[in-house]
Amino acid sequence: MKIAISTDRGFVSAHFGRCPDYTIVDIQDEKVLARQEIPNPGHQPGFLPQYLSARGISVIIAGGMGPRAQGLFAEKNIQTIIGVQGRIDDVIEKYLRHELKAGQDLCDHGQQHEGPCRHEHSPSEGTEHEHLGGKICVAAKGENLEAEVDPNFGRARFFLLVNPDTLQFEAFENPSSQATHGAGIQAAQFVVNRQVSTLLTGRVGPNAQRVLESAGIRVITAEKCSVREAVSGLKRR
Repeated sequence: MKIAISTDRGFVSAHFGRCPDYTIVDIQDEKVLARQEIPNPGHQPGFLPQYLSARGISVIIAGGMGPRAQGLFAEKNIQTIIGVQGRIDDVIEKYLRHELKAGQDLCDHGQQHEGPCRHEHSPSEGTEHEHLGGKICVAAKGENLEAEVDPNFGRARFFLLVNPDTLQFEAFENPSSQATHGAGIQAAQFVVNRQVSTLLTGRVGPNAQRVLESAGIRVITAEKCSVREAVSGLKRR
């Protein structure tokens, strides 16, 4: 049997149709016989079910997928496992051990639109030390600690990964800042792939929020301050 996994830089992509690549795995007797990564040939309605069926795919694994696409795959007798996150290697191992479980679909597929989050998170008493044990990601307008926190998560120019104890950081350009659609979800997947514990940012849309929450990342609103001030303020809470 063959499985196809929506792939984005070594991790399961949040959106099946718009992922950059697919990891195709040939499995027999619960062992991997072959594995290859192929580029997404294009996201046209009804095309991918036919395309992957012709390649002998019997199972699809992805973070999210629209109901129409799931129906088209079902017509081809292809199983879909949705709501999956993590490294591709880990997902394959879980599948081989029959431990892979479907979760909540990570994309609303047009039912909701990017906009202000309606359920902002804030630090809670007694748990802050645990959260500060990991890296903090800050959406920023520039690539240093003096840059202003960007009020728009999906369109932020940079993401800074900051060690809250030493303030050492790495700056990454947001690869989805100029995306024509789905910028929030793509940015959220980028942050998830960096394995951070907390995100400091301005507005986060509901779809991106769902991806972040599913990965256990706590989202905290921070606006009209520098990255340094946002991280320092978080440590004081």
